[in-house]
Amino acid sequence: MPSRGSGVLRSMLLMALLAVVAPAWAQEPQVEADAPTGAFSDQQIKDAIARVKADPNLATERKMRTLEWVKGDRKDRKADYSWLKWLGELFSWLAQNGRFLFWGILAVLAALLVIYIIRLIRTYGLPQRSARFEAPSFVRDLDIRPESLPADIGASARQLWDEGQHRAALALLYRGLLSRLVHVHGVPIRDSSTEGDCLQLASRHLSSEGRKVYVTSLVRLWQRAVYGGESVPAESVHALCNEFAGALDTPDVSAAAPGEPAAGAA
Repeated sequence: MPSRGSGVLRSMLLMALLAVVAPAWAQEPQVEADAPTGAFSDQQIKDAIARVKADPNLATERKMRTLEWVKGDRKDRKADYSWLKWLGELFSWLAQNGRFLFWGILAVLAALLVIYIIRLIRTYGLPQRSARFEAPSFVRDLDIRPESLPADIGASARQLWDEGQHRAALALLYRGLLSRLVHVHGVPIRDSSTEGDCLQLASRHLSSEGRKVYVTSLVRLWQRAVYGGESVPAESVHALCNEFAGALDTPDVSAAAPGEPAAGAA
């Protein structure tokens, strides 16, 4: 009777043989029992084509969902040109109502101007008349105050001239002239007025032509002697001294108050 160890050995050899032969059996192709042995039928071909078409991985058309920018539909693209139609209608309306539009704009501008003027008046008030003319005390360093002059300017100037004080005599005549023009005849001479300014102001404010001629003669003689250094004839100075009171001491009947233009002035 075989021993127990030999039985175990035979079992192990059998298991090793099976381990070697089993992979070879697994690699042998198995032939389906129902595999066709001849040509495919039409029905089998149609069924195969149907299965292919039904397969989403083999179909000729595939549906895919992707994201893209929306550019608007056809209606929106047509609306982009609607402003041209609106512009045309606007010009047509302007052509038909241009006259009414013009007068409407003019009325609006006039109303705005009135509002602007009212605001200016409320802010700054109405323009006021310039302050009353104030007679200066000096004109270019020459004292023209009436209290600084003698009562009879012509006689005092002639006395100075005859005493040989020619410049003092001419200065007294010119000062007396400026004082009478300002305080008696209302000529608006300023403290910075020159001889030319005085002549222009006297010409505009004096109504008597005789007074204008006298003022011009006295100013021209003063300029020749003082600025030109000329020697003026005594008879010319005597004539000016003798005519001073009659020409300047009394105002015209129609003369205005001091600081206002005389009647008839240009």
